[in-house]
Amino acid sequence: MSSFALTLHIPSVVSVRNTKLLGRSVSDSCRNWSGLPKSRSRRGYGLCCKAELSELAPAVSAGYGVLLLGGGLFAYSKSGSKGSLFGGLTGSVLMASAYFLTKSPETRVLGDTIGLGSAFLFSSVFGFRLASSRKPVPSGPLLLLSIAMLSFFVMAYMHDSLPVAVSVPVPVPVPDALPLP
Repeated sequence: MSSFALTLHIPSVVSVRNTKLLGRSVSDSCRNWSGLPKSRSRRGYGLCCKAELSELAPAVSAGYGVLLLGGGLFAYSKSGSKGSLFGGLTGSVLMASAYFLTKSPETRVLGDTIGLGSAFLFSSVFGFRLASSRKPVPSGPLLLLSIAMLSFFVMAYMHDSLPVAVSVPVPVPVPDALPLP
């Protein structure tokens, strides 16, 4: 059986964290997503991705906000639903704030938290809507998208809130007990 390795090359994205401390090396030219050793072919390195979750969070939050706004506007124009318009506007405002907060390293965890909370909110709203209406469209795809965004922001939050290096104290040797006279 042959194995297939998926790697993605994006030369404009550069890692900002020192991942050497986490057991990974940034000197690799690409990350092999299947865990297999990377192979060099005549064409070069193939597809390679050096982006981390914290670097992708602004783009993901902006894309999710645009989709929420577009869905709210579409539902309002199609059926006159003011609730969908309000939900789309609220979601886009929350994702815009997450976008601007995740761009700065100092406020990245707060931006991930806002993205996580709003993705949880929309996952629950679309889940309730799907359960009550029993119609898979439009609640089903929006529920799947919101769950995907929720899992992304959970991983980004965990990645950004964990310390970069954990120092383990070296135990001090205890001297042997002296014999009693």
